[in-house]
Amino acid sequence: MTLLTRRTLVTGGALGAGLLLSGCDKLAQQPGFRRILFSGEKINMGLQRALMDRNALAPEFTPDQMSPVFRTNGNSNPNTADYNRHVAENFANWRLEVGGLVDRPLRLSLTDIGAFPQRAQITRHDCVEGWSAIGKWQGPMLGNVLKAAGVRNSARYIVFTCADLWSGAPYYESIDMVDAFHPQTILAWAMNDKRVSVGHGAPIRLRVERHLGYKNAKYVMRIDAVSSLAGIGLGKGGYWEDHVNYDWYAGI
Repeated sequence: MTLLTRRTLVTGGALGAGLLLSGCDKLAQQPGFRRILFSGEKINMGLQRALMDRNALAPEFTPDQMSPVFRTNGNSNPNTADYNRHVAENFANWRLEVGGLVDRPLRLSLTDIGAFPQRAQITRHDCVEGWSAIGKWQGPMLGNVLKAAGVRNSARYIVFTCADLWSGAPYYESIDMVDAFHPQTILAWAMNDKRVSVGHGAPIRLRVERHLGYKNAKYVMRIDAVSSLAGIGLGKGGYWEDHVNYDWYAGI
């Protein structure tokens, strides 16, 4: 796979510090803070979808604006036997499974993922722990992968299952089809012109740039197109949504 070295960037200012930041863990564990930060999916999703152009691009930045330090969020290493084996093999035998409501289920190697048309983008990640960072990400647009799999019209959501375990079960997250086909929603295998590190989600990390940080799932192992979120975890569409009452729709 060859890293992109030149592209046209859309340059934009960073969002104000007073905007909602992504939920990761500690501060958002406080019930009072959660009630303020996440006012309810119906209100949040309804207002944002009504007032915002969901096809608009998130701000992109120039290389000189990239952060010298980009912290990790959430798990920094799944540290399971299977994942450690993949790391030891440099992910040579790792495969991304794409299934569910698709006509052509896929098993993609890193080489396969690198053969798709690539998009590189320099964007900002915000975390409720009190930090944000600007970094460069590269990978195929999720929409192109779904097209290659022949995603069906009956699909309404895309579910990501990950290698890291939370409460003994794989981490999971989901987005709808509008976000799945947004041009800035990519399966990033590269960060800052290098392969994504273990701490940042190797070998593949979802970047859905119109959303808060907790929607950007790391260590993605499987992608499924589904018609409903019922039966996915506790039915709210993601680990944090199910267990810490985060809103499913986290668009900014």
